[in-house]
Amino acid sequence: MTIAIGDKLPAATFKEKTAEGPVEISTGQLFAGKRVVLFAVPGAFTPTCSLNHLPGYLENRDAILAKGVDDIAVVSVNDWHVMGAWAQSSGGMGKIHFLADWDGSFAKALGLDIDLSAGGLGVRSKRYSMLVEDGVVKSLNVEESPGQATVSGAAAMIEQL
Repeated sequence: MTIAIGDKLPAATFKEKTAEGPVEISTGQLFAGKRVVLFAVPGAFTPTCSLNHLPGYLENRDAILAKGVDDIAVVSVNDWHVMGAWAQSSGGMGKIHFLADWDGSFAKALGLDIDLSAGGLGVRSKRYSMLVEDGVVKSLNVEESPGQATVSGAAAMIEQL
């Protein structure tokens, strides 16, 4: 079953690479009592993710936060080393959370996993964005194709805030 508006996020633990090294961050730590924009990508460093999806959120970070959002996070089925390298190379380190769903368990728990084995990527996350308030999904935008970043992009999210 796919998560829906009004549902509480499932409990999960991500890894995030920080300047001090990798840390674990739970859904409770990230979302409890906060208004957070979460977006997911099929893979760090992939073309649509790196050239379109992530840059939109980085460029519009201040505008999103000005709308009463406490935090922004991107999640991908990659390990924390890859997510940390992506944060560094994109200039996003310290601006948004780069969360590693290393085994895809969060994507699967949401019902938003996708099998991209035919393309050599294995099981990944569908591309989506959501607004989460105190752990509850308030808006959810899932792309029809992993190569698109329109309904889940920063501009669409800003309109929903």
